[in-house]
Amino acid sequence: MLSGASWPIRPTDASLFRHSVPSWTIFCTLWAQFRPFSAKSATHAACKGERTRPEAAFPLAAAAIFGNLARVHAPATDDGLWMTLALAEARKGLGRCAPNPPVGAVLVKDGQLLASGWHRAAGLPHAECEALAAAASRHGAAALRGATAYITLEPCSTYGRTPPCTTALIAAGLARVVYACVDRNPQHAGRADAILHDAGIAVTAGVCADAAELLLRPFFKVRTTGLPWLIWKTAMSLDGRITRPPGEGQWLTGEAARADVQQLRATVDAILTSGETVRRDRPALTLRTPGLLEGRSQPWRVVVTDHPSTLPPDAPLFTDAWRERTLLRAGTDLTTMLRALASEQGVLSVLVEAGGRFSAALFEAGLVDEVVIYLAPLLCGGPVPALAAANLPASLQLADLSVTQLGADLRLRGVIVK
Repeated sequence: MLSGASWPIRPTDASLFRHSVPSWTIFCTLWAQFRPFSAKSATHAACKGERTRPEAAFPLAAAAIFGNLARVHAPATDDGLWMTLALAEARKGLGRCAPNPPVGAVLVKDGQLLASGWHRAAGLPHAECEALAAAASRHGAAALRGATAYITLEPCSTYGRTPPCTTALIAAGLARVVYACVDRNPQHAGRADAILHDAGIAVTAGVCADAAELLLRPFFKVRTTGLPWLIWKTAMSLDGRITRPPGEGQWLTGEAARADVQQLRATVDAILTSGETVRRDRPALTLRTPGLLEGRSQPWRVVVTDHPSTLPPDAPLFTDAWRERTLLRAGTDLTTMLRALASEQGVLSVLVEAGGRFSAALFEAGLVDEVVIYLAPLLCGGPVPALAAANLPASLQLADLSVTQLGADLRLRGVIVK
């Protein structure tokens, strides 16, 4: 397995091809034209959320990652191909636009890409409106008439911080709207179809719905339960320990795995830890990789403790430049605490970075949705397990498991079956 290889490809894996961006982009674009069956097959796998190898990667999404969007073109009827490009746009909004969902959009006419857009932050234009503005600026408003919009979520149809996107789509004179998922906001759910149909716009729903659902899981969970999507992250040795023997240093994993953690943090709205971890490790829990903070704030850093007076006042969480992004919360009722993060801070997704006992309490309460484990090729011994759970009612099974090699380490990622 190549170091850094992962099936499906994740944002960090783009570095594998970054040294040859022009040739890779041209290859993907040409593939979309001259290998339609191969492109469609790979796109079908992506839309179903299945794993794909780099040589079968969907070409439009790759072109979106590596640039040259204006050159992308494919048969106008290839809805799956164009929606993969919209999904690539949507991924740019992960960790940035809460409490709104990450949404991407592309505009296509006669098989040519006019423009693309993504939702950058709550209060800013939605993805389809950003794409409409970009297309009008680039080609003129008249070019939009008769075009098709591909959007990863049903267009909103009510006034909020911004006007309804259905109004903008109608005003632009589009001929067709294709979207992936129905919005679970009861104010919007299913309303866009009738509004657009009444305006003479054809509507197709459900294209790449499975892949879009993966991106929208946190938003949908908050909508249906009031609780954020909770990801448990840990690094451990092969014998399940989270610390090395005394005198060996603090890091279990190598640089590649630690860089991947930075990318993971960039996709969430909050990082959750315990008072014990703050006292023992004094973590910063920040985005430090250049570029990851561009256009966004640090994730909320939430310290759960029933004894705040025992926390070290000089810890980085309370003294660094982002100390206003640090919250203290009681741990007496973890469900209520998480529900408040969603309702008060607008949090959709939470990454847990804590020790075995606090992590176990979250698992025992049934609050964890996904796990990310960085496995180091070490045997460390010692008393500190990654998960010190004594009261799990049964073993937890993981689905949608992916395994990625990062240097000498492995990353395992999966969703807990509930």
